[in-house]
Amino acid sequence: MSAIRHSESGGPSRVPLAHRQRIGWHDHASHQLIHPHRGVLRISTPIGDWVVPPHRGVWIPAGVAHAHEAYGPTEMRALVFDPPVNPLRLDRPTVLAITPLLREVVVALTGDDEPAATQRANLERVLLDQLRKVEALPLCLPAPSDARLRDVAAILEADPADGRTLAELGAAVGASERTLSRLFRAETGMSFPQWRTQLRLHHALILLAGGRSVTSTAATCGYSGPSAFIQAFRRAFGTTPHAYVRS
Repeated sequence: MSAIRHSESGGPSRVPLAHRQRIGWHDHASHQLIHPHRGVLRISTPIGDWVVPPHRGVWIPAGVAHAHEAYGPTEMRALVFDPPVNPLRLDRPTVLAITPLLREVVVALTGDDEPAATQRANLERVLLDQLRKVEALPLCLPAPSDARLRDVAAILEADPADGRTLAELGAAVGASERTLSRLFRAETGMSFPQWRTQLRLHHALILLAGGRSVTSTAATCGYSGPSAFIQAFRRAFGTTPHAYVRS
């Protein structure tokens, strides 16, 4: 039995997307592995957002509502798995490190030339083996539900460089620092500084995809200088902004 679906209504796909093109909210009866072969995808779900560059992928379990937005000219590749096939054993969307081998297998399975049955079976065996070993990355930006947290999030999404403390932001939204700090941990699983760092890094990926320089991106996202930005970027994504732009 094939590891992935190959029907016309739900098989491997390659979808070119223009800058800022969106695919609206939808869900699938099957699991999906989504990989931007080039460009950057912002994937939104009810529990939060992921920004996915070319050396990453995202696993979206069956039944999870999601939407896509492209930043820069983007080529989205997707593989579809029936519900019993879940090599990652994941029940929530998760960003994955895409190894060079896994990337090439995804490309081969989503290309214009349909592999012969034997070749496809071999590729699928490699795919499943790679997925069982792949590293899951904690790169979600959780979406808060409390109205005060949503107001704080909106302020920082509009200007990631806003350097106000949580107490100062609390004064702007009508809540104490202690209350907001407690709510951030309860609703996002992160401290406020961790959440703000994740927001800034997500925004940085979008700016880099749009052609902004590292220096400009660092300033726009609130870093004290390029060195601090590069260090934070490397910790999160395992590569430098310069290497990411060239990938």
